Amino acid sequence: MEKIRISKLMAQQGLCSRREADAYLAAGLVTVDGQVAGLGDKAFATQRIVLDQRGQAQQRASVTILIHKPIGLVSGQAEDGYKPAVTLVTPENRFSEDRSGIVFRREHLRGLAVAGRLDIDSTGLLVLTQDGRVARQLIGQDSDIEKEYLVRVNGKLSAEGLAKLRHGLSLDGKALKPAQVTWQNQDQLKFVLKEGRKRQIRRMCELVGLSVVGLKRVRIGKIKLGNLPVGQWRYLSPNESI
Repeated sequence: MEKIRISKLMAQQGLCSRREADAYLAAGLVTVDGQVAGLGDKAFATQRIVLDQRGQAQQRASVTILIHKPIGLVSGQAEDGYKPAVTLVTPENRFSEDRSGIVFRREHLRGLAVAGRLDIDSTGLLVLTQDGRVARQLIGQDSDIEKEYLVRVNGKLSAEGLAKLRHGLSLDGKALKPAQVTWQNQDQLKFVLKEGRKRQIRRMCELVGLSVVGLKRVRIGKIKLGNLPVGQWRYLSPNESI
């Protein structure tokens, strides 16, 4: 049996992300079989890895923010003159019905990772998180969290085309996972996916002769967009789960 970097083991065990693990290891907050471990150390997968109480307290202080992203903002870093969605996270833009009980602090804007992007032409639920466990759950390689979208389209879709949307298409030479695709009304489809390739739904639609004229993400896992207004945000409550 070969030893593995402790940061990788911590991520695999769902304790935190690898980036967070490195920070905890550097701060001396991790033990392996009761012994304090350091940055870069390795261990066997069978050894007991524990994040101490100080590290756990830091995790509890991490926040996850839900935004109703409007069209025209990018999900992550600013690009080509477009503002990132995080600029919406101000006290003035906070949803009045946020029931999390969390008091807004400026440090909640530090180290936020986008857990599932939306392109600039799309709207809907966007998740930004300081918690590596949440990020891994949503966008980790082994994630199977459902993402639900309402997609307004132009064009005609045959029964064969609908079947292909559900299963049978490939992008960039790689087969797509099965998807749930159903008509909502005469020009709107509902997609439920368990993966998130770049501009995936738009490209899927193009392959069956449809053009997307509107795309909105309404759910990620158990979290629904609900009545969160466009351009506003709220915290993920401690009693909510993805």
